[in-house]
Amino acid sequence: MKLIEIKIYETIISIVLFFIIKIIIIKLIDRTVLKSLLHKTRGKIIKKVFKVVLITIILIFILSVWGVDQSELFMFMASVLTVIGIALFAQWSHLSNLTSGMIIFFNHSAKLDDTIQIIDKDYNIEGRISDIGLFFVKIKTIENEEVTLPNNVFLQKMIKKKIS
Repeated sequence: MKLIEIKIYETIISIVLFFIIKIIIIKLIDRTVLKSLLHKTRGKIIKKVFKVVLITIILIFILSVWGVDQSELFMFMASVLTVIGIALFAQWSHLSNLTSGMIIFFNHSAKLDDTIQIIDKDYNIEGRISDIGLFFVKIKTIENEEVTLPNNVFLQKMIKKKIS
């Protein structure tokens, strides 16, 4: 067997293993959510983070199979992360939204599908939380409109949660 064929087989096996591991972990997360050990919102976000981490690991493995030098790969990744870090540092609002998203995820009383009212002197928003992302919270209002709030604004406003 030629070296190129071995690399192709290793790549195919890696991709198949990626999908198998992804399916297993997603089923475990779903089962944990069904047992009410984890809220739906957190389950969704954990799935997204897990997919990104798994894709990164599999890409690094596949690149090493094809002979990309590990030190060069890590140097490239460090450069990209540095540029992203500088961009986030230059954009305080993005960094603020990202950290606010983490706070909302781990420590906020309002969760996905909760009915809330955001109390503000200029406007009041009442509706159901339809999505909590890394940068924005989406609320579906009673009038069937979608309102998108940056995470830092959502975190700073007074929120009244309807308890059913």
